[in-house]
Amino acid sequence: MTSDVSYTTEEIAKLLKISKLTVYDLIKKGELPSYRVGKQMRVDPADLEAYKQRARGLQINERPAITDAPARPYTQSLNTGLRPIVITGQDLSLDILAKYMEKNIDGIRPLRAYVGSLDSLISMYRGESDIVSTHLLDGDTGEYNLPYIKKLLIGSSYIVVNLLSRNAGLYVQKGNPLSLNGWSDLGTANLRIANREKGSGARVLLDEQLRLHSIKSYELIGYEHEQSNHLGVASKVSSGEADVGIGIEKTASIVGNIEFIPLIQERYDLVMLKSANNQAWISSLLHILRSDEFKRELNSISGYDLTRTGEILLET
Repeated sequence: MTSDVSYTTEEIAKLLKISKLTVYDLIKKGELPSYRVGKQMRVDPADLEAYKQRARGLQINERPAITDAPARPYTQSLNTGLRPIVITGQDLSLDILAKYMEKNIDGIRPLRAYVGSLDSLISMYRGESDIVSTHLLDGDTGEYNLPYIKKLLIGSSYIVVNLLSRNAGLYVQKGNPLSLNGWSDLGTANLRIANREKGSGARVLLDEQLRLHSIKSYELIGYEHEQSNHLGVASKVSSGEADVGIGIEKTASIVGNIEFIPLIQERYDLVMLKSANNQAWISSLLHILRSDEFKRELNSISGYDLTRTGEILLET
């Protein structure tokens, strides 16, 4: 089978005899490495075969000999000599970053895993990812990301770099009929909410604000029903199935019949472990983040603040 063959999600679903939604869930969880070609997700045959072997409980023996890196479930995926670099997170900016990395960094192959912020950090702790994106608010300090990173990656050598900042807040129905204008308004009686999954940055943001404003989660109708992305949350509000949802401004511009109430600017950062094998591509990645070409492409997308893009926020 030639190396330029790849499968669409529809083809994967037929081959595995599962639904297309299940395929997307496997991709989101990072169990099936994928990459984007235009608007379409693609999976390489080697990655599909590796997933099938893992599902059967077989040992994968194709992992390159990297002596100072932990065992990772994706390193077996290539027969091309390229090192897979797993990038976690769901924002479009990460797909653009992966494209620039593939074009400008020799010897690597970016793979995307669509995982939430907290699960991304846990995957790095387990040695399952190389670049994790995170936007986790610590309500007590008002600080984004660093408190979580320091706790989860204790004892590790890593670097934290800003990718972008973006507005987060409330999705409300057109005209804002319930006059929801702040976090405290989440305590409105009989409020119906479209929620995100545990571990996502939006879910952490919601839970922290509920805690800070002494609002009980069980008072929110629909709190236990989870959506896997911002688009799902915004769509629930747009359709009238929910009164409010937590998300980012960019998604509100995509979904009609809703309004966005900005309440906080969240910092969206990248975390990378420092090792002898990573130093070369980390340096190249920093160059990409700081390049005018990369920033121009991100600037074409509404809702991004690139003031600190490429800035090193913490290095241990």
